Amino acid sequence: MEIEKGIKGDMEMEMVEKAESKKMNHHRRGGIRTLPFIFANEACDRFASAGFHSNLISYLTQELNMPLVAASNTLTNFGGTSSFTPLLGALLADSFIGRFWTITIGCLIYELGLISITISTTLHYFRPPPCPTQLNCQEASSLQLSPLYISLLLTSLGSGGIRPCVVPFSADQVDMTKDGVASRKWNLFNWYFIIMGFASLSALTVVVYIQDNMGWSLGLGIPTIAMLISIVLFVLGSPFYKNVKPEGSPLVRLAQVVVAAVKKRNEILPDDPQLLYQNRELDAAISLEGDLLHSNQYKWLDKAAIVTEVDAKDSNAPPNLWNLVTVHRVEELKSIVRMLPIWASGILLITSSSHLGSFVIQQARSMDRHLTPSFQIAPANMSIFSVLTMMTGIILYERLFVPFARRFTKNPAGITCLQRMGVGFVINIIATIVSALVEIKRKNVAAEYNLLDSPKAIIPISVFWLVPQYCLHGVAEVFMSVGHLEFLFDQSPESMRSSATALYCITTAIGNYMGTLLVSLVHKYTGKESNWLPDRNLNRGRLDYYYFLITGIQVINLIYYLICAWFYNYKPLGEVCDREKEEYLEEESTSISVDSLKGGKDEDKRGFTKDE
Repeated sequence: MEIEKGIKGDMEMEMVEKAESKKMNHHRRGGIRTLPFIFANEACDRFASAGFHSNLISYLTQELNMPLVAASNTLTNFGGTSSFTPLLGALLADSFIGRFWTITIGCLIYELGLISITISTTLHYFRPPPCPTQLNCQEASSLQLSPLYISLLLTSLGSGGIRPCVVPFSADQVDMTKDGVASRKWNLFNWYFIIMGFASLSALTVVVYIQDNMGWSLGLGIPTIAMLISIVLFVLGSPFYKNVKPEGSPLVRLAQVVVAAVKKRNEILPDDPQLLYQNRELDAAISLEGDLLHSNQYKWLDKAAIVTEVDAKDSNAPPNLWNLVTVHRVEELKSIVRMLPIWASGILLITSSSHLGSFVIQQARSMDRHLTPSFQIAPANMSIFSVLTMMTGIILYERLFVPFARRFTKNPAGITCLQRMGVGFVINIIATIVSALVEIKRKNVAAEYNLLDSPKAIIPISVFWLVPQYCLHGVAEVFMSVGHLEFLFDQSPESMRSSATALYCITTAIGNYMGTLLVSLVHKYTGKESNWLPDRNLNRGRLDYYYFLITGIQVINLIYYLICAWFYNYKPLGEVCDREKEEYLEEESTSISVDSLKGGKDEDKRGFTKDE
């Protein structure tokens, strides 16, 4: 009995020592202290990005004398490219150089793009003669446009390195296991969007005003300086960051699963999933938070983990991963396949809200925008209401809604990310319906004052009629955008989180392209005399019909989403603490058995593990 008590006591002491050692290693790098550096970088980056993009259409048309259609197409192509390059940045981060260096290099490239266009604004050689009347203007030559195109290319490449890595790199610094998330009173994704919104709001108010009233050299110089500050702040935090080393291309691992499954398509799956190939040592670098457990979905992929006689010939040699892969790697591919239908549902949401930057601004331009008899708000500044609502909504969501919902759901996050997305879909539908009703009201007032045939006339209706739809879109973003990003991050394999975050950016790209396609089709097929979206006179259009069309598409998309969410299975994850406890007990059991065989003579040696 005394020997048994001694063994148990030693076991408990060793477990405490290992826990304390692990805790010390955890606090050596990473932690909350790193987030100010990362979020400061993101705030300056978002400030620079918003200050550069938000009013660029004015620079192209007013300073470079580009036609409106050409300028719009330039920005559309630029926006699409900027939303696709994050996939390249994510693959670079996950496969080769890691997230820290991908962010750093991306920031430097982005800074070069801002410097390029800022310098061009100070040199008159790169601008055509002024054209205040905007009639018969001399357009900028190809040489004069070269700094612009160089800038757009560099900023597109730079954003590809920044956008997919900031959130995953932030999550690398803190405990993102279920227990870790449940123990915190704050949500990483909520605070990310708050900081992003604050930076965008600052740029929309300060930088846009400077560009319109004090010149473009200063208006673009400020974002350039902000970006430089972001790089300095980010690099200053480098001694404290926890860096997760990349462990090869995730795309190669996914391809290996498919190839191995195809090669073994004629093999019969064992009745017991425990007989499938598992190798924790092989998967250690890509399963830091825990192993992905076997699931019963997409069983044909499990054939990639069947151990055949050929595979078992030399059990000590590392396996050929094009013939045999582990259950964890099979489940990585299953996780991606499960995510795609939910991910795709966000595309039409972006499509439906893409009009905020065009049609609503045209509506605002035709309405009374006076705040005081001598001051009126700019049409482009109306998006401030959406950003303010989003920021306020996230704070209220975290401080009020989550504690309230937690009482009923017992979920530390209040509601699941899928439920959060569903609420966002519903609110966005309501916002679109409100948009249609406001447009009907605007046209009725125009008809009452006989202004339907006066496209440049100011209709005596306050622009603040547009505020409710902006606010509703902001609330929808609190639920949908944050929930979408949280879903992609949480449900993706941990070794592919940068790539999963890049999918969020690709949603924006595809959604914007589909919005452009939808507008083009509506414009083409709704006739010339009663066109829903006329070229010049919005008063004679049927923008309300377009909004109702968008509402119908969103309802269909909501039904599709609910079906996908109903059948969705969350990824099965064995927490790393459970895995370590299991390994420890196995080691101790083996050690005790050996000591028993030795008659207890070598009792002092028990407890030695592979870590020692």
